[in-house]
Amino acid sequence: MPAPQPLDRRIRRTRSALERALLDLIAERDLVQISVSDVTKRADVNRTTFYEHYTDVHDLAASACTAMFDELIATSPVIAPSRAPARQLREREALVRVLTHIRDRARLYRALLGEDGSARVINHLQQRLAISLHVNLTRPGAGTHADDPAEIPYDPTAALLAGALLGLVLDWLRHGCPGTPEHVCATIWPRLARTERPGDGPPEATDQQDRGAGPR
Repeated sequence: MPAPQPLDRRIRRTRSALERALLDLIAERDLVQISVSDVTKRADVNRTTFYEHYTDVHDLAASACTAMFDELIATSPVIAPSRAPARQLREREALVRVLTHIRDRARLYRALLGEDGSARVINHLQQRLAISLHVNLTRPGAGTHADDPAEIPYDPTAALLAGALLGLVLDWLRHGCPGTPEHVCATIWPRLARTERPGDGPPEATDQQDRGAGPR
């Protein structure tokens, strides 16, 4: 099957301008208070052009949200903890980065993941988290988790943990993001660290292998 053709440069520019305008506006007010006119004025784009790309502000917000999350995931290390302490610091930092990203854009995520939110965005985030967890459970030490969803097999453990993390995010947003991302990560990390993965041995053996030393 041929690879999908990249978007025309003008289309990318227009969508980028609209997404930036929306994100700027969300910093000032809630999503429900933002109209198409608000976005087009801020982006200096006419309404006809807006409707060539999006059906409404909510559609634009969903597109912007999923694109941002994909970019974050693509540039982050896998977020589930390995047994090796040498890797856990990097993995904890990745989870803190994800939580910080969500907290800093809480208005957007609360609007899209709340009671009147978008099933499209919820499903997308759950899928991306499941990919991240699958990669770390099966390929510890992988650089990123920007994998093609079509190439990820059914993985109940990854799906369970992804659902738990998404549930954590939903509840955190619902309560106004109390505490810091670092504190939230520290609270849940011991539970994540108990996750078994294929080929897991005792923590001591894994640590020795990471240092390049075989078991005695």
